[in-house]
Amino acid sequence: MHGPAQAQWWRSTPADFEECADIAEKAATKEEKASKLSECNAKFAGRRKPGGGYTYFDFMQNRNFDIAGPNPTAEEQKKIDEEYIAYLENERRSSIAAAFAAKQQQAPSPPKIEPASLMGAAAAKVPVPVASPVKQAAAGETRPRMRGHCVKGKFSCDWPRLSEGLNGLKKLFGTTQAKDKAKRS
Repeated sequence: MHGPAQAQWWRSTPADFEECADIAEKAATKEEKASKLSECNAKFAGRRKPGGGYTYFDFMQNRNFDIAGPNPTAEEQKKIDEEYIAYLENERRSSIAAAFAAKQQQAPSPPKIEPASLMGAAAAKVPVPVASPVKQAAAGETRPRMRGHCVKGKFSCDWPRLSEGLNGLKKLFGTTQAKDKAKRS
């Protein structure tokens, strides 16, 4: 004769995750309970909402979607997938914007140039040449130059002597060039 018949076909199967989890909770061992809960997770994607209906949590987007039954329908799955594509696009844009902002912060900013301040700084650093004592006397300047305050080797003190020497060289070469030009003409 036949062995005991498996009469599971008339037992009601769980309608959703919560019913399935209640059945799994009654398992005899810890391992069997964990195994049955794992089966419940695989069989039902949605979870019951307190006010009725179901919700589906998409861990890729870290958000919930309302669905009609314990599992998303093909149309609901299509909407979830479209939302995921939009989510990825937004993440990509955010990543690009963040990278651009980081690059902007790393790039040295061009210095702000203020012409008035540069002119003032340049004028303060350039020494003003002083005419040689010979030229001062020729020009009728009566202010005597105080030699005690001038340190030898300082540009501002040596400038009159250098200037006089350069003027002598200019005269020397200037007359020679003028003579050469006159000969060429």
